[in-house]
Amino acid sequence: MRETPPPLPRPVRGVIVLAGVTGGTSEELAGNADLARAALRLAARDRLGPVLLMSSAAVYGRATDACREESASPAAAYGAAKLEMEHVIAREIAAIGPDAPAACCLRLANVAGCDQLFGSMGTGPVTLDRFADGAAPRRAYVGPLTLARLLSVLIEAPALPAILNLAQPGDVGMEEILSSAGARWQWRPAPENALPRTRLDTARLAAITGPVAPARAPALVAEARLAGWNLA
Repeated sequence: MRETPPPLPRPVRGVIVLAGVTGGTSEELAGNADLARAALRLAARDRLGPVLLMSSAAVYGRATDACREESASPAAAYGAAKLEMEHVIAREIAAIGPDAPAACCLRLANVAGCDQLFGSMGTGPVTLDRFADGAAPRRAYVGPLTLARLLSVLIEAPALPAILNLAQPGDVGMEEILSSAGARWQWRPAPENALPRTRLDTARLAAITGPVAPARAPALVAEARLAGWNLA
């Protein structure tokens, strides 16, 4: 990450950074900022842009209302590392100066087929939290094919904000996903620290990409399967 990137083939317009560090020590999580710096310097060197960098809905912490890009309050080390990455990007752009590439941090929702819930389905019965009202956790999601389409639109956009939520509208109950996938699962009482809901405001995204289909469990599972996920 600290070495000079090799020359790129042509034609290349922008840079999409999907790589990141999801766990480990604070030093290891700081690798997210290192990746961001490397991408920005590569883009500046080769006059590319925009640079799309994956931040995370984790920067919103325990917020349960529709989270807007103006806010951030991470509750765990991963979210804090992603928020620091966003700050590093802003500082790096200022340091590069007039030749800095356009950059957008995408606060990414759960990606169907790639998150912990989909991973757990392949290892046996899933134990799902149940809150006092009988509900399961609800999360913001985006399907992998929808994600690819959105990224292809964003990389061609004439202008992008510095921060952008990246999700399909709404939220989806985890039990709905499990049922749609035909997975085995069982309930347990939700612990006190369980988060009932995560939802992202997608108005700013839709203003750039046009309408995005709301997240629905059957469609999310179908996209995950088309992208290679399978229930073991």
